[in-house]
Amino acid sequence: MSFISILKRAIAGGLLAATLAAPALAQQGPLLEAEWLSKNLDNPKVRVFEVSVDPGLYERGHIPGAVNLNWHTDLVDTVRRDIVSKEKFEALLEKAGVTKDTTVVLYGDNNNWFAAWGAWVFNINGLGDQVKLLDGGRKYWEKIGLPLDTKTPSYTASDLTLSGPNAALRARLPDVLAAADGKSGAVVVDIRSPDEFSGKLFAPEGSKELSIRAGHVPGAKNVTWSKAVDPETGKFKSKDELKKLYADAGVDGSKPVIVYCRIGERSSHTWFALSRILGYDVKNYDGSWTEYGNSVGVPIANLSGTVWQGK
Repeated sequence: MSFISILKRAIAGGLLAATLAAPALAQQGPLLEAEWLSKNLDNPKVRVFEVSVDPGLYERGHIPGAVNLNWHTDLVDTVRRDIVSKEKFEALLEKAGVTKDTTVVLYGDNNNWFAAWGAWVFNINGLGDQVKLLDGGRKYWEKIGLPLDTKTPSYTASDLTLSGPNAALRARLPDVLAAADGKSGAVVVDIRSPDEFSGKLFAPEGSKELSIRAGHVPGAKNVTWSKAVDPETGKFKSKDELKKLYADAGVDGSKPVIVYCRIGERSSHTWFALSRILGYDVKNYDGSWTEYGNSVGVPIANLSGTVWQGK
């Protein structure tokens, strides 16, 4: 055997050994399967975060090693009506040991409702392809009997500098007004329930953030956010099914899209489906109906003719 052949074998053998010794690489794409994650909970290149609607759910049991992110204190500015500052967000991630090479996995309850909000915040701060949603969230994880833990993990702090904020992912009131007037060419998608969209309901029962008007942005399409998932597993529907769902409502990716709900959290789920899964140009309007419906001199469409009595 020639020296070159021996050298090639040695190199190949070394590469194979290194590959076998290295942690498994995360799956390609924006979604991560529960089965993969269950085998990579000790992978140092993976960090899991829970972002749930119910603030006490994490304490009752979470994916082993997962860090809790409380959406209404950790991911927002508690004084200003805004998302968390870059500096505070950096500190949160550094405490969790996140680096530029970490695969960040987000999951939560209610079909990843607030986990998708978390993914939007992570993306705004420049983490992009590092961020993945656990497909099916808590619902699917528990459905197939994977383990939960009550221990709060502790990690060696990292040194992380974020590149955000990325303004291209966030719509403001003037952007929505320009779309409603037909000046920007953007398609507006209201992801609330049909009763909220029509104006029959001002907000879901128990909601604290209210608008004095009910209805929707003129010209908006209505595709309720939950239609994007399988109700049995909580997983996103297939890419082809998602394309059809939104194309049937006139959203095919040929125009920029603005999504909104009441305070911007449910619409983050649709933002994830349209932007991260389908690759469309999408902005999330986190001011949403609470800002739009309360703004003076702003046009609305109200199919139900409801008038708030101020009680």
